[in-house]
Amino acid sequence: MAAPGGGAEGPAAPAADPAEGPAAGPAANGALWAEVRALLPGAEEGLTLALSGEVEDCVLPLLRRARGLLYGAAGRPGEAAAAALRRLGDVLRDYSWEKLNTGPWREVSKAWRQVYTYGCLFGALAEVAAGRPLASAVRLCDMGLLMGASVLDNVLARLVRVLQAHLPRGKRRAAAEGSAKRVRIDPPPVPVVQPEDALPHLHCPSLEHFRDNYLIPQKPVVLEGIIDHWPCMKKWSVDYFCQVAGCRTVPVELGTRYTDEEWSQKLMTVGDFINQYIVNENSVGYLAQHQLFDQIPELKEDISIPDYCCLGEGEEDDITINAWFGPEGTISPLHQDPQQNFLAQVFGRKYIRLYSPQDSENLYPHESQILHNTSQVDVEDPDLVKFPNFRKAAFQSCILMPGQVLFIPVKYWHYVRSLDISFSVSFWWS
Repeated sequence: MAAPGGGAEGPAAPAADPAEGPAAGPAANGALWAEVRALLPGAEEGLTLALSGEVEDCVLPLLRRARGLLYGAAGRPGEAAAAALRRLGDVLRDYSWEKLNTGPWREVSKAWRQVYTYGCLFGALAEVAAGRPLASAVRLCDMGLLMGASVLDNVLARLVRVLQAHLPRGKRRAAAEGSAKRVRIDPPPVPVVQPEDALPHLHCPSLEHFRDNYLIPQKPVVLEGIIDHWPCMKKWSVDYFCQVAGCRTVPVELGTRYTDEEWSQKLMTVGDFINQYIVNENSVGYLAQHQLFDQIPELKEDISIPDYCCLGEGEEDDITINAWFGPEGTISPLHQDPQQNFLAQVFGRKYIRLYSPQDSENLYPHESQILHNTSQVDVEDPDLVKFPNFRKAAFQSCILMPGQVLFIPVKYWHYVRSLDISFSVSFWWS
């Protein structure tokens, strides 16, 4: 399977769910349709259906038929047109889904991802035109944002923002739910960081001091006082994510660590993820390494790129911002990344251990190409018979607290275990 979260998470439009709330009345739906229609080009020929490559001959006629249904009515498409548009959206998504799931993801044609996006767009518009509950249209937008490629100036991102504004905010968790705990026989203790292993801490160093003493010599450091002003430090909580993003579909990693054989990925709403893996915690689920802030720009307004990233060579748009949200016990195995990294802790604590790239041969990287940047060693319970040289590797460690930011130099090996329900933001930069 090529695409993350593929297979059983197929692209068919979801059936209406009573829990999604009632469909809008005629007047409200008419106003919403006008708002949605304003996101699209005024004339049919303005919706060019341009693709970034070749696709099979049968696809363009389907796209043109869908476009014709969208623009054929003077106002909102009627019941029959909306039903036909919905079917065409299903066909386009079904057909392109097969292409998205053939071979490695990096080899999937951008043109087929754009076809999938058009299928999601036409499907979502059909849901709105028919006056169906909006959560199904929001899911289609998210599927296109996750699996597709941008069309019409990223119209899906603009559409989902309009739709979400018409949905009721997600409910806060009930007190009984919030008190649920995982039953654990032997929770691992919080590691003790020995003074000789502790990473240095700095409070708001100048750009020059950070550059000369840490960036150029490539030394890790914990920075304090540089994100205290972020709105997320006061706003974000599990309840807040339920309210702001509960209906949004995201990829979730299932399993303690990605090197485990039983590890998998699944697409689900943020609300379902919180209920199943944060509140009840019957097993480990992790919203990890996901560009959530591109998907939900409202959250991006609560953070900012650290000033120290200006010392890099790339543009601000080249910085990759990822979210890491999960329960206690999530683990990122010892691995290295090809860019500089600032890991900012918003809430919860994480135990982190760092090893220099100079110790790589003592860390036993996997031999397979797909995991060559990941160590075979279980850092907190190493098999020293199988990996005897691991004991030679020197490390530094810290317990990253809310409001602290860890600078991880490029190619520095790092192991991360969450000690609480945790939310972190990483910035990868050149």
